[in-house]
Amino acid sequence: MREGTFEALRAQLRDAAATFADGPDALEGILLGMVDDVDRALREPLEIFPVCHHSPASAIAMARRLREKRPRVVYLELCEDMAPLLPELRNCRLPVAVQAFASEVEGFPADWAPLSVVAPITEASAEYQAIAYALDTPGVELVLVDRSSDHVFQWLPRQEPGGGPVDPDAPPVEEEAALHGDAVGVEIGDLRPRFAELEEHLLRHGRVRHWSEWWHQYVELPLGDADHDTYRQVMILIGSLFRRLAPGDPSRVRVDEDRERHMWTRMRQHLAASGVDPEDCLYVCGAFHAASRVAEFGVHGADTFEISPPSGSRWQHGLIPSSHAAIEAQFGLAAGSVSIAATEWAKNLRRTGVRPFRLAGQAGAKKGGTSKKALAPARAASTAAPPDRLSGFLRRPPVLDALDEAELLGWSVEIVRAARRNGYLASTADAIAVFETSILLAGMRDRAKPTPYDFQDAAVTCIEKDTVPGRRDVRRLVEIMMGGDRVGQVGYDALPPLARDVHDRLAPLNLKLQQRGVQRALLDIASRPELERCSDVLWMLRYLMPHGAARPIMGERRLGERSIQESWDLALGTHQRALIELGYEGVSIEQVLEQRLRRTAYDPHATTAAVLGAVEDAILYLRSRRLADELGTRALEVLATERSVDGAPEVLRRVRRLLAYYRTNEPVLPAWVESFVKTGYAHYCTLLPTAFTDEDASVHQVAAMLGFLFSMESLALSLGCDRHQLELAVAQSHPEEPSKVALLWAAQTHLGRLSRADLRKRCDDLLGNPLVLPAYPSYLSGFLHALEPVPGLTDFVVEAVSNAFARLPDPVLLPWLTTLISTLRAGGSELAPLLIREAGRIFPGRLAALDAWVPPWRAARPEPAAARQARRASGGGGSALLAAHPETCDAVARLLGCDGAWETPADGPQGVALLSRHPDTAVALEGLLAR
Repeated sequence: MREGTFEALRAQLRDAAATFADGPDALEGILLGMVDDVDRALREPLEIFPVCHHSPASAIAMARRLREKRPRVVYLELCEDMAPLLPELRNCRLPVAVQAFASEVEGFPADWAPLSVVAPITEASAEYQAIAYALDTPGVELVLVDRSSDHVFQWLPRQEPGGGPVDPDAPPVEEEAALHGDAVGVEIGDLRPRFAELEEHLLRHGRVRHWSEWWHQYVELPLGDADHDTYRQVMILIGSLFRRLAPGDPSRVRVDEDRERHMWTRMRQHLAASGVDPEDCLYVCGAFHAASRVAEFGVHGADTFEISPPSGSRWQHGLIPSSHAAIEAQFGLAAGSVSIAATEWAKNLRRTGVRPFRLAGQAGAKKGGTSKKALAPARAASTAAPPDRLSGFLRRPPVLDALDEAELLGWSVEIVRAARRNGYLASTADAIAVFETSILLAGMRDRAKPTPYDFQDAAVTCIEKDTVPGRRDVRRLVEIMMGGDRVGQVGYDALPPLARDVHDRLAPLNLKLQQRGVQRALLDIASRPELERCSDVLWMLRYLMPHGAARPIMGERRLGERSIQESWDLALGTHQRALIELGYEGVSIEQVLEQRLRRTAYDPHATTAAVLGAVEDAILYLRSRRLADELGTRALEVLATERSVDGAPEVLRRVRRLLAYYRTNEPVLPAWVESFVKTGYAHYCTLLPTAFTDEDASVHQVAAMLGFLFSMESLALSLGCDRHQLELAVAQSHPEEPSKVALLWAAQTHLGRLSRADLRKRCDDLLGNPLVLPAYPSYLSGFLHALEPVPGLTDFVVEAVSNAFARLPDPVLLPWLTTLISTLRAGGSELAPLLIREAGRIFPGRLAALDAWVPPWRAARPEPAAARQARRASGGGGSALLAAHPETCDAVARLLGCDGAWETPADGPQGVALLSRHPDTAVALEGLLAR
């Protein structure tokens, strides 16, 4: 290229800098530096093609240039490790995203895991045109030259990879906008001012609301019909402007320059290895990188950049579904901008007649859209420098497109029809108002032809009024009308092995599992036993995938139980990304589930309850005795190292369920269960005195410890544990909190160290002491929690609560009711049924009997001696009854070990004299026979 190509433009810019700036140096350096950047990029023998991310103008220019130049090698700014996935785009419906995923990280902060990088691809993008051309044209090589996915995270600052903490006040993200999850997006052709004041200045003087609208009005439309030279020069100029006015963030500048050094280093390596002429190559990159000033720039640049080795992280690659909303959310674009770009792409194709490139066999592609002919020899590159297109482009006034009344009228009619379907009271008058308002807004913004953004504002102004009657507002209706949020889909052949295996195993359900939306699956396992395998898959998917992917409507899975009928709501097509990411972790869902359970159990911060939960899940979903025994042994190890009682309630519940399962389904208990009971018995005996006095240990946790000790006592003693250890632990416990004191009393009653009469007397003393009276509700709360370890005290708790309601004054009783309700709610599944059942047994069943009812604890209790005297005075009590049935008496005597002969009067029945000598036995036997 000749030196004087842009000399005229340089002179004009010098004069402008001297006229409008205080001093020519600063502004002149920026303006002339921009021209130098354009000149440098155009001089490069390897043609640089600058693009913007998802720009229809870039896609049109790319398709046109590829058919003209027919390059033999296409260098593309995309992560180099994603190249093997690009041929799988044939099996997908765009938009989709190429993803690199690493669940096990090495060399990065642990809280970054899992690592995920996505590069979304739409049909209206220059990168897709280059990919389709290279993959479907024989003799063309596609080379990805950007940093690898591993280097994306290597070059990030040591903070959150997503860019910082999440704003808790941010609005919720819609389902379609969350398709990429927390992945880091690879910005192919990112072109947006990084200088906030510059963007604000452009938006204000361009009379637009956001950057997407400015780009559409002032770049997309002018470049839509531009020739190749004009397009390249303008795009490089814009990239240079944004680059020179970017703030000097050292980390951001370093990453940008390292990417450029990496790409040029890779291109020079490929050129040297392949021997291809740079004139036969095309380098597709963002316009920001086309204006690079690094020393490694160009085929003759310096070879001073050393690419660091990858970390030890294990990366998996695949395709995930994407959507217009997901792209907009990830790259900060305005809502609806990608949909409008897709509409503009279709209009440009019809207007210009350019034939786009589409991958053969791709869903939605027209047959014959891509040439299958062998690559023709590239025409000789012209040695003459391209003319200076920038001077004319910058001088030319904006082209005012003529108003397309038919198009605008069609939009106005369609938006009114859509609004009426969504509950708005729209009419023909509103369509006319939208039509006229669109023209008015465009005129106020110096535009002869209303853009989709002008039309959107007019529709909101004329139709929405003050309320939104339905789920969608008018702005969303306009986005749908302009093309909607297209959601891509990954085809069956492009899915990882795990996802294909899931689809194959669920085939008996006869559902279209790749279809988006919720589908109902009915499983009659009793009549079709083969559906039990489908049920197993669905329960594992429910465990592994996000909520809503597989949701049971009828049926449940518990230890030792199996459903005979189930009903499911499935949305695997909607959650296809999550299913694909499972495929990065293993080749089957059983393998992934086993890895997840092991990861949970062997986590350094795992608790005993969490490990026992993993044991239960291994039995429920995998039916694996081997894995359950392994995780159970791990639970034993964790229990021995725990020094807190925080997880005692959950440990108690899970151990009880596991014991009930093994006792009913196994001939003997597993060895780890026996060891766990022995270790837990000794462990909780050791912690019990401390837990009673520890302020951080709640009464619920201490009650759970006692529940473990009392409910497992018989098994623990049979395995060799010593009961004196428990008695000693209770004797050493000296709590001060009233609720824990009551819990200790209940434990002493269970161990026989405190009688029911003494316990009742202590409660009566509390009610009679005005100083202790305000704390009595706390004692009752302790008794309520004591039902967990000592359910035999249920009748006493009913008595204590009844006495409290009868004797406590209202200022004390009413505030305590909230504590009582919260206690019952916390343990309601176990405590409330006991109390209700016992109260129903004690209290009268009819209202009329309530007046004459006397509580059992207030009824007169005759002394045992007086009762014996009364029975003797009445004729021996049970003597007559037993004497009337001598055979029964003989059988009971043999059971009791009485070998003596019966001594009876001559005129009396046998056994009377013996019973008269043992009246207590007679009374006891009478009670047994009466029952």
